[in-house]
Amino acid sequence: MIKEITALIPPAIINFALVAVFSLLIGLEQRRHHIKKEFESLFGTDRTFTLIGILGFILYVISPQNLWPFLGGGAVISLLLAVFYFQKIKVQHKFGITSLVTALITYCLAPLIYTQPAWLSLLIVVLILVITEVKEMLFAFSKKFDDNEFITLAKFLVLAGVILPLLPDKPISADINISPYKFWLAIVAVSGISYFSYLLRKFVFPNSGIILTGILGGLYSSTATTIILARKSKESPENYRSVSAAILLATAMMYLRIFLLALFFDENIALQLAPYFAIFIALSSLMAFLFLRFGAGKEAVPAGMQTPDTNSNPLEFSTALVFAALFIFFALITGFVVDQYGRGGIRLLSFVVGVTDIDPFILNLLQGKWSIADTYLVMAMLNAVTSNNLLKMIYGLSLGAKTLRRNLAIGFGVLIILGLFMSFLVS
Repeated sequence: MIKEITALIPPAIINFALVAVFSLLIGLEQRRHHIKKEFESLFGTDRTFTLIGILGFILYVISPQNLWPFLGGGAVISLLLAVFYFQKIKVQHKFGITSLVTALITYCLAPLIYTQPAWLSLLIVVLILVITEVKEMLFAFSKKFDDNEFITLAKFLVLAGVILPLLPDKPISADINISPYKFWLAIVAVSGISYFSYLLRKFVFPNSGIILTGILGGLYSSTATTIILARKSKESPENYRSVSAAILLATAMMYLRIFLLALFFDENIALQLAPYFAIFIALSSLMAFLFLRFGAGKEAVPAGMQTPDTNSNPLEFSTALVFAALFIFFALITGFVVDQYGRGGIRLLSFVVGVTDIDPFILNLLQGKWSIADTYLVMAMLNAVTSNNLLKMIYGLSLGAKTLRRNLAIGFGVLIILGLFMSFLVS
């Protein structure tokens, strides 16, 4: 019904209505944003911006082929805005040009609506309304940035957008059946998850409590998070229930992180891992909830409690070098073990690597073209995370407060036994 009605309306009328409505909305936002200022000090608000949009529409439809009327009108509008801006500097000693740039964008609405999809025009208008309204919010947000924040962002963009596309996608050698492209892609994937966790911790949840510390830290490194939380538990042993819950949630996020990496590199293996990891995540979360539910007292954050590397660069060159060295090492040793000992060797190796950083090993399993079935690769990943859970339990029991030990022994004990059982089922 609506399509039949709109089909009867000439397109020019619809486009004119869109230009007028969008221009009016932008003008109304300008009036609301400057409601406390004298109108004489403003270039214009609702009426002025609406007329600017209509003027742009008229001059565009007169000659949409050569655009000379539209360009001439734009030059006149720009001249008027320049005169107003210099007068504003002279009289008011203010240098902001947000309203002036917004006026120029309003003038360009007509060609935008005529030549681009409706959703793009609407998106631009919405973005204008939001940006001009959140000045104070953006100013407060910018205060959270450190001196090297944009350097960190630039490093990640160079890693992902400059170096990665330039690398060849051919195996390094007969012994290392992984190309430089896939090798660097693994670094980008792990760095991306770590960087995302870092941004969440710093800008979205800067004052997170123990539980959120465990969740965000688990995205970065569940082992490092376990060590930090266990050590800090000695400063406030009365928080043992919350700390133990946070450590288990960090482990739950480890399963999520590995699943996302598997989904990115090998969807088939990811789908085979999904039911096992879903059980692990659900069980870890349930035990964390039970520890909290039957705890007493208000949760407190021990002094200095923070996620790993909260205040440091998550893309340190030394960290990348360590990851690269481990990645190449595991590529060599995994290839040797598979060739010499087959699936039995990969089973033993997967338990051994759990005491190290398991990400390079798992990424090698996901990217390498090994001569064993995917089922055994899934088994190896289950063994690696189970071995890593054993390591985290040892860290937690040895470094944490005595009050922490019972919960950690129960929590990790259940996960380890379940991991061994699942590995047996897979094999």
